Amino acid sequence: MYSGPAADAPVVLCLHGLMRNSRDFGDLATHLAARYRVIAPDIRGRGFSDRDRNFNNYTIPVYLQDVGALLAGLGVTSVSIVGTSMGGLMAMVLAATEPPLVARIVLNDVGPEVDPAGLARIRGYAGKTAPVKSWAEATAQVRALYGAAWPGLPDSRWEEIVRLSYRANAAGLLEVDADPLISEPLKDWKAVAPDLWPLWKSLGAPILAIRGATSDILSVSTLERMKREKPDLRTLTAANRGHTPLLDEPECLAAIDEFLAAGA
Repeated sequence: MYSGPAADAPVVLCLHGLMRNSRDFGDLATHLAARYRVIAPDIRGRGFSDRDRNFNNYTIPVYLQDVGALLAGLGVTSVSIVGTSMGGLMAMVLAATEPPLVARIVLNDVGPEVDPAGLARIRGYAGKTAPVKSWAEATAQVRALYGAAWPGLPDSRWEEIVRLSYRANAAGLLEVDADPLISEPLKDWKAVAPDLWPLWKSLGAPILAIRGATSDILSVSTLERMKREKPDLRTLTAANRGHTPLLDEPECLAAIDEFLAAGA
């Protein structure tokens, strides 16, 4: 939770990606907290949230139940959502099922259709990253997975990302801060990447779609169809980014600021 200027400040809910955690939003949340009350939860099985003994609960419907309970417990009745990858899928479903709750949506490199090539890539590593003994080894793992998506990052930024992504396990080894069993539902394509085109045009909340220029999850053709079917869609392509933009890029921060301010 990042406190806003007042208890009644507009609420921004940040939802992270599949094998990520809420710490991905640290820079963005700190930036937004001057004007908004920012809520960035760890989705079930990640970060500080409990691991689930039943991996069948690692699905979007269950995650949305968790988010609904969180918001109800906090007394929140209206949110703008920043959703990265899986978090964006959650945002679209929530906007379709609870329209009064969702005021605005920022989709970070995801749309109603997930590119099969990108999903295959994620399937290839999700839940399979072996624990390591040192931060140097962890950094090498992260660079191997995301180097193409984030070219040109300084070493210090890579090290920061790694320390936000890993934790020490009981054996003292460093491991990704997410339950490896989260990857099990990936075997069911539709459970992980549902076809959301049927609800896309029905979404009433204003939407800003950010795409990494080299993304293999949100294709150019999908983004173009999104614009055709929802002419009021706002878009931004983040240069030198794949899946996903980090949302600390100046152009991303400026676009998000302008978009959220329009609804404040």
